[in-house]
This record gives sequence, C-alpha cells and structure tokens, in this order.
Amino acid sequence: MLNQGQNGLENGAPKLRDALREARIEAAERTGVVVDLRDAELARLEILNEALDPVFAEIPASVEFFDRGISQGDTPRLWVDMVAHIVMGHDKRIYRFVQDTRFGRTVIAESHDVPTVVKAVTQYVARRLVERERALPQVLPPASAVQPPRRFWTFAFGVLVGAAALLGAAVILALRSV
Repeated sequence: MLNQGQNGLENGAPKLRDALREARIEAAERTGVVVDLRDAELARLEILNEALDPVFAEIPASVEFFDRGISQGDTPRLWVDMVAHIVMGHDKRIYRFVQDTRFGRTVIAESHDVPTVVKAVTQYVARRLVERERALPQVLPPASAVQPPRRFWTFAFGVLVGAAALLGAAVILALRSV
C-alpha cells in the first residue's frame, strides 16, 4: 500500500500540480527524437523554474536585480539574473548552472537532480543578497530615534562669547577716549 505522503496524495486525492510535474518528467524522459530535444529542454527548465518558486517568493520586493525567466532561443535558458542562468548539458538531462564573469563563464553547479540545482541557486541568491547588503550604505534609524545635534548650543555659546568680546572691546575703546 502507498504511503499517503508519497506521490502528492493528501486526503486520498492526488494534487494536480504533482501530476502535471510527473507528466512533464515522463514526457521529457520519453523524448528521444532530435526535433523534440528543444521541447524536452524547455520542459525540464520549466520543471526547475517551478521548483524555484518558493526561493524567489522569499526575496524582498525592494530587491530588483533578480529577473527569472526562460528564454526560448536556439539554446533555451532559465535566467536567474543578468549574469547567471541554467542551461541543459549536452545529453539534455544535466542541469548546468553557470555565471558569466569578466574572466569567462564559470560553472557553479551541475547535476541531474532538481533539488541539487535548487540548492545551488538558493546559495547563489543568498550570496548576491549579502553582496547587496554590503554595497548599500547602512539604513539610518528613524528621525524620532535620532538625538538632535548639539550644534545649537555650541552656536549660542559662540554668539554670547562674541557679543561679550565686542562689548568688552567697545568699553575699552570708550575708556581710552576719555
């Protein structure tokens, strides 16, 4: 008997999302015709894209440099941001997570398993978020929490000392002329 936690069974009914995922995997694995290789690549990248939904849902709305999407050119790619993407390997079954750098393309992760690639993308996103935090200046506390600068009192003291000095100079000049 099947365990109810397996195959997306909850309350005795399978989840449509899990059934669609399994159907896509089966279709991608059955595809052996060269003409359908591109469709198989797209199907596998879409499966991975769905698996990444929870990761990208956690990214704060203020962070705008992650732009995930699948490009359907000659070589389909799942873009994570402007410099990193996932492409299928030569055998069309290996996910290859790569980053373009100024020194060339670097392979970050390579695996047949979706969870392994999801973990690599999650770590990449976390590193990028930390880089962003370090690059941006620290956020100032709210104005109510900031103590007013003590420049006013320094200025007032300076005005009083200056006025006293002018008054003293005027008195000395007045006494000399008498």
